[in-house]
Amino acid sequence: MEADVVRSDLVLPPVMPFKRVQTGDKYPKGQSRARYWKHLKQLLQAENFISLPPDEPNYLNIESPPSMYPPKKYCDITGFEAPYVDPRTKLRYADPEVFRRVRNLPIEHVQRYLALRNAAVILR
Repeated sequence: MEADVVRSDLVLPPVMPFKRVQTGDKYPKGQSRARYWKHLKQLLQAENFISLPPDEPNYLNIESPPSMYPPKKYCDITGFEAPYVDPRTKLRYADPEVFRRVRNLPIEHVQRYLALRNAAVILR
């Protein structure tokens, strides 16, 4: 029975397709590892928009109607979405912890926060 078993060498490919390729193999020395993103100016130059007809849309003449959704309101302190507004200072806040901080702010700081979003009013 053992004589029927034939000895064979197991042949494996040098790179397994399910294995992660090492970075050194993927990017030899001298090649860039980062993806190169083009700026709008470079896109416009590459597109050669001047030769296109004026009624064909491109990056310079895209017009869109105003959004049908209401504008989002963000917390003046944290930058998260703010479902609440302090009635006394008119600052927007995201949660009760921020509300406590808003109530403890001096009037000068409140005015600066309101001026940042162009909503500065004189508080009394």
